[in-house]
Amino acid sequence: MAIVMKNSGSRTHLILGLLLAFALIISGSIACQQAGEITQEEAVPEEEGKLVYEGTPKLAIGKYMFMPEAQGFDIVVQGTVDGGELAALVGQEVRVDGEIRPEQPAVLIANSIEVKEATGEYRSVFTRTEEPVLDEYLNFQARDGFEALDKLKYDDNKGWEGQEKAKVYGSLEELEDSFRILVFDEDGKQVGYALVDSISDYADFYIKKLHLFDKLWFYLNVKDTIEWRTRRRTSELFHADVIFAGLF
Repeated sequence: MAIVMKNSGSRTHLILGLLLAFALIISGSIACQQAGEITQEEAVPEEEGKLVYEGTPKLAIGKYMFMPEAQGFDIVVQGTVDGGELAALVGQEVRVDGEIRPEQPAVLIANSIEVKEATGEYRSVFTRTEEPVLDEYLNFQARDGFEALDKLKYDDNKGWEGQEKAKVYGSLEELEDSFRILVFDEDGKQVGYALVDSISDYADFYIKKLHLFDKLWFYLNVKDTIEWRTRRRTSELFHADVIFAGLF
């Protein structure tokens, strides 16, 4: 009888402890919302996937726009903005009405953009009339298809030849009329240069967006190898097109 009573009490204490823990979790969640945490219902005003942000764009290249208030999103503006290029909106107060789609969860597709006038009223400068073209967009799954070239040597072209798509860790350097990437190996040692033939708008957007970082991962279409005599003298490894740049 004594053993049965001891087990029953332990079970009771366990149930009471679980109930108390559950109550603390619920009360903590309510306290966070009362303290001003934005809930999903507040972030999505009407329809699921539809979002409205007001803020000041800090960067715009091609059809890509960065606005800190739309945290976590690259804003894509497919079409023409009244009064010129998208870059004209940088520094102005705007309201972006957009949508997100499951296949590109980090992209906010702008459906309309309004600029705030001196009077405080908003004036429409963009209304989307066509489907967005995201051929440059590189999602996380696509990035997995780029092998990291972190063991390169200028005197061993086998390290990159045959790699149509690859990524290297390094710094972008601007020359007089071109760019090149100073490439580092996995130990942080300089191993040579990749000569840049072109940079996509999407890559340029991210390079400028991440300008506070000295080194990035550059996602490349690897092209022609530099001939041996030049490679030995200059440590230039190969030509490449930059299609994306990021922190990983």
